[in-house]
Amino acid sequence: MGDQTLLACGIAAGPLFTVVYLLIGASRADYKTFRHPISSLALGRAGWMQILNFLFAGLLSLVFAVGLWRTGPSHWGALLIGVWAVGLLGAGACRTDPVSGYPVGTPDQLGRPTRVGALHDLFSLTGFLALAVACFVFAPAFSLGWALYSIASGVLFTTTMALSSAAFSQHQRWVDLGGLIQRVSLTIGWIWQMLLAVRILRT
Repeated sequence: MGDQTLLACGIAAGPLFTVVYLLIGASRADYKTFRHPISSLALGRAGWMQILNFLFAGLLSLVFAVGLWRTGPSHWGALLIGVWAVGLLGAGACRTDPVSGYPVGTPDQLGRPTRVGALHDLFSLTGFLALAVACFVFAPAFSLGWALYSIASGVLFTTTMALSSAAFSQHQRWVDLGGLIQRVSLTIGWIWQMLLAVRILRT
């Protein structure tokens, strides 16, 4: 597989992941986009679609990490993207626990997380942290404009992820907006990855 193909996977991963979870969410009658996390789409009879979505996005991002290792300006950055990819794969392999009342009939928060749910959270957190750090590692790779954009992306990604985590922990102020905040956060991260791939392909 050529380097350009490897890098192009970094462009494709985010848009495909986003389109798929939006379509799945729109098909669930009791699923509230503003309130419920994307991971909750893996629950229920049709949850396999979101599981595949996680796995495919993780695989594309992992291939992108290989392309970064071979052609990119930072091996450390490539490793961080690889960790982000493994986080996505782990989040797909380990289903989340019910949260914020989805699926219907479940509590807003389990008194004690299941082992699989705890693994899902661990993989997700590790991946999110790796992507946030990657934004700062790749900041000096290109122009001053890129550096400012990359740093801002890292700050905003981290901030919105922290807010969505508070929402899913049932913080009263944010709980009804957790899903929306998480989507904003992931969109920031996916766009950053896509633009990173574009910059490297151009150079």
